[in-house]
Amino acid sequence: MTILTAALIQMPVTGDKAHNLRTARAWIAECAAQGATLVMLPEMFCCPYASSAFPQYAEPAGGPTWQMLAEAAGENRVVLVGGSLPERDEVGRIFNTCFIFDPQGRQIGRHRKMHLFDIDVTGGQRFKESDTLSPGSEVTVVDTDFGRLGVAICYDLRFPELARLMVLQGAKLLAYPGAFNMTTGPAHWEILFRTRALDNQVFMLGCAPARDETAGYVSYGHSLAVSPWGRVINQLGPEAGCLLLEMDLDEVERVRRELPVLQHRRRDVY
Repeated sequence: MTILTAALIQMPVTGDKAHNLRTARAWIAECAAQGATLVMLPEMFCCPYASSAFPQYAEPAGGPTWQMLAEAAGENRVVLVGGSLPERDEVGRIFNTCFIFDPQGRQIGRHRKMHLFDIDVTGGQRFKESDTLSPGSEVTVVDTDFGRLGVAICYDLRFPELARLMVLQGAKLLAYPGAFNMTTGPAHWEILFRTRALDNQVFMLGCAPARDETAGYVSYGHSLAVSPWGRVINQLGPEAGCLLLEMDLDEVERVRRELPVLQHRRRDVY
């Protein structure tokens, strides 16, 4: 068996960036002490999830948040999927970006959210990331000691083409930092993760901020892990906490052998 111990950190997020970074760093160390070798943070873990906040909190790659993530990965010897942060590039564009680090604290990947969250649900959530953010344009798959890992962010989950591209590039585990809200979360969070797992016969990880009913944007929470058979391995509720779990990565090959969906694709037709 190829056992991977992962930790999903469902942390509270405040308007104080330095406080958020300290909170994340402490949780990373605690999860590593409990045996995690892959640790994941939520979307926009360092700042409020608000279009108006993204320019205020934005920083370049190599900035304070990046430095904390690199140091925490190296100090704790973990692969770190660093949630996401507003990243400002050299010409001033801002991206919703996830940096990925290896156990030596080296950056091994960067995913800029490809699909911007511009929605207006009647009687529910309205949000427009494109007011301040730019979309990324790269599929993100990185090599780790436990195999190839695909990373995307939140709204990217709704686009099956992206998940399939990551799998076709060899990913057996897909990680999505996210922050579904109280409109979309109860309706779609779990079913989307289970569907992408079934579509691609991969493990799926989703990590969200803890719910704060006083925030302008209220996270659904419910960080979760799903098996290649579409089974929810475990899931948190709305409260702050760490979801620590073991995955037998050999299950990917077993499921694909027994139910060879990927082999049965009609590549002569589509």
